[in-house]
Amino acid sequence: MEYIVMWKIYALLAALFAALTAILAKIGIEGIDSNLATAIRTIVILVLVWGIVFATVPLSDIKSLTAKNWTFLILSGIATGLSWMFYFHALQLGDVSRVAPVDKLSIALTIILAFVILGEAITWQAVIGGSLIVAGTLCMLWK
Repeated sequence: MEYIVMWKIYALLAALFAALTAILAKIGIEGIDSNLATAIRTIVILVLVWGIVFATVPLSDIKSLTAKNWTFLILSGIATGLSWMFYFHALQLGDVSRVAPVDKLSIALTIILAFVILGEAITWQAVIGGSLIVAGTLCMLWK
């Protein structure tokens, strides 16, 4: 299948599983500390992903990682962990139908950061889409 089509399929699958994550997490955190829930989820992810790596990636690839790879992947992991912790805490306190869309404000922030840090072009579609996400986020916060 063409490369351009495949990234779209993977992105849609990511969105589907992110939606399932929110629903399943909201049910799963009932009556427990959100940090404990995040830790349990992280262990499951750790086992799942390393299982996939061991099954599909040559172990020699680990040796090819550079200091830059390690640094930025570690920083990304820290950001992911903090994101999950705040997300689970928000889910515990709020309605999943409001928390999950507000969490997606990260899309608009990513567009801005991709421009500032990575030098990616901002298209009119990105400006309109990002603006709609911000407007939607404000609607979800308004109560």
